[in-house]
Amino acid sequence: MKKRRYRNLDPAARPATFGELMRWRRERMRKRKDLRFKIGQAPDKQTARLQRNRCDTTITWIGHSTFLLQIAGLNILTDPVFARRMGLDVRLEPPGLSPEDLPAIDVVLLSHSHYDHFDKPSLLQLPGSPAVLVPEGLGPAVRKIMKQSCVYEVPWGAYVTIGPLSYHAVPAQHWTKRSLTDTNTSHWCGWVIRQAAAGEERFGTLYYAGDSGYFPGFRAIGDRFPDIRYALLPIGAYEPEWFMGTQHMTPEEAVQAFEDVRADTFIPMHYGAFRLADDTTEEALDRLLAEWHRRGLPRERLTLLRLGETLCDS
Repeated sequence: MKKRRYRNLDPAARPATFGELMRWRRERMRKRKDLRFKIGQAPDKQTARLQRNRCDTTITWIGHSTFLLQIAGLNILTDPVFARRMGLDVRLEPPGLSPEDLPAIDVVLLSHSHYDHFDKPSLLQLPGSPAVLVPEGLGPAVRKIMKQSCVYEVPWGAYVTIGPLSYHAVPAQHWTKRSLTDTNTSHWCGWVIRQAAAGEERFGTLYYAGDSGYFPGFRAIGDRFPDIRYALLPIGAYEPEWFMGTQHMTPEEAVQAFEDVRADTFIPMHYGAFRLADDTTEEALDRLLAEWHRRGLPRERLTLLRLGETLCDS
C-alpha cells in the first residue's frame, strides 16, 4: 500500500532537494563561526521542588525544545531529547535536567519525527508511564518503543483531553524524515494546552510551537486561542536563510509569530544545544534582542531561560 505523504498549508513549502543540500554543505565548509558563547546552566535548579510539586504552574527549560511543564497537577514533557550528540556533532551544552531529575511524567508531547525532537533512547529513560500525544502517522513508531503507554495520534484541529487539560494539535510549517524512504510519511504540529473545563482557567493557555518556519497559520492560531499566556517559539537553525527559510524561523520571524498569536510572554527555544545549521547561539540571541528593541516591545514580556531554569507562575 502506498504510504500517505503529508503537506504544509502552503504546498510550496517543501523539503530541500539533494542539490540544495549539497550547495549548503559546500557553503558551510567555507564558514568559520565562534561557538564559545554558552547559554549556561541555571545556578539554582529547583529539582526537589519539581519532583514533589502538584500544585504550582511551572515551566522548566531542559534544553533545545525540551520543557518540563507542570500544569494543573500534571507533569508534561515536550520533545524529550537528552542525547549527548546529534549525528556527528556533540551537544553544545548538557541538558539542564537529566531523566533522573524528573518527576514521574504524565504526558509527553511530540511535535514531529526529526531526531532532535523524537529520540527513542530518551523516551525509554523517562520515569512513569506517560500518555504520548503525536501528530498523524507517528503513532506506530512510538507504540513500538512505548509499550506501556497510551499513544494518541492527533490530527491538526483535533484535541485529546487527559485529566483537567486538553491538548490541541495545531498546524506548523515543517517536514519529516528519519530514513531514505519515509519523507513526510508522518505529520508535524504544534501543541496548545488549556484547561478542559470552562470556567476553570487558572493559568490561561500555553502554546508550544514545536518546529516551524514562519507562515500565516500563526495568526490563525491566535484567532482560535485568544488567551495564550505563554508562547514557546523556536529561534535557531535559520542560516542560511535561502535553505532553512521554509522550515525554521529567523529570530525576527519568531518575534512576528509571537505578535501573530498575541501571547503575553515569549519564551524562546530551539537554540544552544545542537548545531543544526550555520547560525550560533550568540547570533540568534543578538538578533532576537535587537528585533525586540526595534519593535519597542516591553522587556518583561520576553523570558530568556538558562538550562534547567524554572519559571514559576504564581
